[in-house]
Amino acid sequence: MARSSSRYVCQACGYEAPRWMGRCPDCGGWNTLVEEARPRPVRARVPQRRAEAPSADPVPLSAVPLDEEARLVTGVAELDRVLGGGIVPGSLILLAGDPGIGKSTLMTELARYLPDRRVLYVTGEESVRQVRLRARRLGIEGENLLLLAETNLEAILEAARRAKPEVLVIDSIQTVYRPELESAPGSVSQVRESAALLMHYAKTTHVPVFLVGHVTKEGAIAGPRVLEHMVDTVLYFEGDRHHAYRILRAVKNRFGATHEIGVFEMHETGLRAVDNPSELFLSERRYGTSGSTVVCTLEGTRPVLVEIQALVTPTAYGTPQRNATGFDYRRLQMLLAVLEKREGLRLAAHDVFVNVVGGLRLEEPAADLGVLVAVASSFRDIPADTGTVLIGEVGLGGEIRGVGQLDVRLREAARLGFRQALVPAHHLKGLLRPDGLEVVGVRSLHEALDYVL
Repeated sequence: MARSSSRYVCQACGYEAPRWMGRCPDCGGWNTLVEEARPRPVRARVPQRRAEAPSADPVPLSAVPLDEEARLVTGVAELDRVLGGGIVPGSLILLAGDPGIGKSTLMTELARYLPDRRVLYVTGEESVRQVRLRARRLGIEGENLLLLAETNLEAILEAARRAKPEVLVIDSIQTVYRPELESAPGSVSQVRESAALLMHYAKTTHVPVFLVGHVTKEGAIAGPRVLEHMVDTVLYFEGDRHHAYRILRAVKNRFGATHEIGVFEMHETGLRAVDNPSELFLSERRYGTSGSTVVCTLEGTRPVLVEIQALVTPTAYGTPQRNATGFDYRRLQMLLAVLEKREGLRLAAHDVFVNVVGGLRLEEPAADLGVLVAVASSFRDIPADTGTVLIGEVGLGGEIRGVGQLDVRLREAARLGFRQALVPAHHLKGLLRPDGLEVVGVRSLHEALDYVL
């Protein structure tokens, strides 16, 4: 029988199958297999004489030079912090985020951040006129921004070789294609091969390349997972389109620390960096209201104080609701079980809603104590102490466990005018207490609730 000219490729992991299946047997994704044409076999020319591969001798570790490579500093502290101190020449950076979050705005503003560098902005989703209108709204009129509306990757690289930019932006990677591949733009093979060619361009020319990527409805980067492994840095642009706050988070960085965040505020004239996010997240806090606490979380190397709100009401249905915004839902379920088991709060007949103010997502367990105190405060309808910041992880036995870099968190709390801080008791030994801040050690959740409420 003749071999089929098509195949079915999983758009999540790249698994290939000869026929369509509802579920990918490799990654388990549903309805991810898409029919693609098989690549045409290319007959390789057999050389008359076998060429010898160039020899490469291994070198000892001590002989490798350690010259410090100069970075392109944008001057925006929030962006430079996330990138590890600036843009590394020859790096491949992937920027992903929800539609309308501000990815194209941030990439267009690179021309403002780097006025002495030539930036080539390649758009595959907009026309040159549309980008020009956005640049005028942002107040960008410099001659250093070059625009190109093209999706053919061969033509893009040819134009880049002629223009010789110092920064290249591809918006977006799902729209470009290589002509020799018969699959559609955005498919696994097109995204993988296009990223590989752009990586080769970045490494050989030492030009940093930014790739704008789409995200799926689950919040993951669209396309094969190999794309995240190929690039040097993966940035997520987070936030709610209906709010002004935007958070730029690094989840992978070969040239700096991971899980650093940069906070921006969206205005009509573009993005503005927020130098002090703690004051921003606490600016609209109300005092004397039950169900409100303040925790100090560590985002990379930066301490951030954020307000946590909780609302506990009697349920009107047979099954109580558990909703969390900005906090892990499963961890909230576990913490509520600890609160009910160890403190006797009967939450089985109550709906519990937890919200992290400002659109920030808390993944660190140091916020456990603040979440439970906020829930208990709303349940008892007793306002928590507004001048106290809560720091600590809560175990299943109700004990308060330690967290890292406590001195850095306390200095941030003292700088913002907090009077007291509840911390794990075994951290008090040898702890440097900031001036004006009373540090209280607690060993159990019961002690913390008695002290704050």
